[in-house]
Amino acid sequence: MNKFLPAALLCLIVQLCHAQTGTYTPSPQNEQARTWFTNAKFGLFIHWGPFSVPGDGEWVMNNRKITVKNYTRLEKFFNPIDFDARTWVALAKAAGMKYITLITRHHDGFSMWDTKYSDFNIMHTPYKRDIVRLMADECHKQGIKLFLYYSLLDWRRDDYSWWTGRTGKASGRTVHGNWDHYIQFMKNQLTELLSNYGAIGGIWFDGYWDQMAEESKDRKDNEVRVDWHTRELYDLIHKLQPQCLIGNNHHMTPLPGEDFQMFEQDVPGENTSGLSFQQISALPLETCATINNSWGFNITDTTYKTPAQIVALLVKSAGNGGNLLLNIGPMPNGEIQPEFIQRLHWMGAWLKTYGPSIYNTKGGYLRPQKWGCLTRDGDKLYVHVLQPNAGVIRLGKFPYTSITKAWRLKDRTPVEVSLRDGVAVIPAQSPTAEDPDAVVVLQVGK
Repeated sequence: MNKFLPAALLCLIVQLCHAQTGTYTPSPQNEQARTWFTNAKFGLFIHWGPFSVPGDGEWVMNNRKITVKNYTRLEKFFNPIDFDARTWVALAKAAGMKYITLITRHHDGFSMWDTKYSDFNIMHTPYKRDIVRLMADECHKQGIKLFLYYSLLDWRRDDYSWWTGRTGKASGRTVHGNWDHYIQFMKNQLTELLSNYGAIGGIWFDGYWDQMAEESKDRKDNEVRVDWHTRELYDLIHKLQPQCLIGNNHHMTPLPGEDFQMFEQDVPGENTSGLSFQQISALPLETCATINNSWGFNITDTTYKTPAQIVALLVKSAGNGGNLLLNIGPMPNGEIQPEFIQRLHWMGAWLKTYGPSIYNTKGGYLRPQKWGCLTRDGDKLYVHVLQPNAGVIRLGKFPYTSITKAWRLKDRTPVEVSLRDGVAVIPAQSPTAEDPDAVVVLQVGK
């Protein structure tokens, strides 16, 4: 590059090259936020809104083929008089969580804040209080980072390209609106969210897949029916708040401008739910998962995960270097049902003992195994034995020269571990339903 070009012109050329090639260089603030996110490991996802009123999950408008006209009536029923932001945030802290991801606008198009760009919002309900404001203020007060979920698709608006989308076909819309108008609408709302509520940890996009071919292992990442203007949206977010992380639940290789990669209902690298076809990237990782089988409040769904199952999700996510974003679907009145509260308190108690093997760790040198997984922090390698009756654990191709000390994390009881011919041998452990992760700590030498 010509050293005699003015600095401003050089900067412009670099920006144009980035725009043309689709590259993205995160800011120093963003890099710091990525490090924090990677170390945080555990967050709370909250699916809540008018869709909670029928008690049939957050997809009720689509699944029950409710028209825009009829769905709008839910606005008059959503009056969460028992909602208390302080209690919600305190519960997340008690669970050992470091951040909250709050639904601000789901696929039904309802905005949970005092927006100037849509009449379908919380201020037009009987409640008439800005939920995002209440949660943001309380998160800042209690030291919890706030991430904001924002749906790219909309089952309500005419200017959303519903005629090419995969969902929301029974909403009663007939007008083919202006797509550029819809993109500007999203920019306006995102500007509100990132200008009026203090520091935001991240934006969690969803719905990109509505304009893609049916999800399958053979689907190509570039199969999309509309121009989402993602780089315009991403650049706007990073301009407004450089530290703000961006993730997009599109189930494919991360796009330029994204700062973390999420996996739905599966730990990174697995695809038991049929939604996570993507390969693990070099970005920070996050698993989002439900406690029962529903994201939004579902009055008939009582298939709650056991504490052992939740621990396995958290531990295996950490074993891949990722976070767990654990979901609750509060009731329409603003209460969190006791089954969720019990499990969150259980996790908080568990993390008081086992937190050192989760927080601030990296994934182990082995991917998660049938018996469990590894995490590491400095000279400590944590061996998480999750499988009852797993027997003796053998860690092959052991990358460390020595094991200077070994003990059970729970009570610091010494463990007799051997290292021979590159294989570390750990005696059988005994995880139980009440104590589902038998963690052995290995202090290793380089």
